[in-house]
Amino acid sequence: MDDFEKSLREITLAPYIVKATVLIGVQRKSGSNMFRHQISTLGILIDYKMVDPVLLKASVIHDIFEDAAGMPGVSEDAIKSLDADGEAVCRLVKEVTIRINNGIKEPKSEFLLRVMTKGSERAKVLKLADRISNIFALGFVHDFAFVKKYLQETKDFILPFAENVNADMFRELSDLVKNRSEMLEKIQA
Repeated sequence: MDDFEKSLREITLAPYIVKATVLIGVQRKSGSNMFRHQISTLGILIDYKMVDPVLLKASVIHDIFEDAAGMPGVSEDAIKSLDADGEAVCRLVKEVTIRINNGIKEPKSEFLLRVMTKGSERAKVLKLADRISNIFALGFVHDFAFVKKYLQETKDFILPFAENVNADMFRELSDLVKNRSEMLEKIQA
């Protein structure tokens, strides 16, 4: 535990948290905002005793290019200049960002498969923490078609690869998917 605490003490997250505040005004289907989701994702990684500074910093801003593109201070150069890890953090955030080529958005299934099959180890772990946060929040979403689709995406494109990434996160994600699926069945019965 001492090594874990010492490692966390040595990570400066404040510049990334400040950048993430641009997401405070971006609403989520669960009623919260995207800033809280970023902090939740960070919390999940810390709960799993992750101390990789690039991973933790990226978790705080992992949705910034998708949900705050064009806002002041949201650019690759702005992220890269935050600190010595900025370039690696920016690369990781871009890796877990849906791509847009010639105005065409990468299909969600292709995006998830790209991250889970071709992504770096960091990207895969970040995607698992992101999904855990998102599926937890599904308990507050009343758009049942969205919930059903999201759970199916997770079953099809995340869970088949998750156990090889992190067995503990796989178990949590599997339990959350099962729980949310059961909740959905009860509501729709």
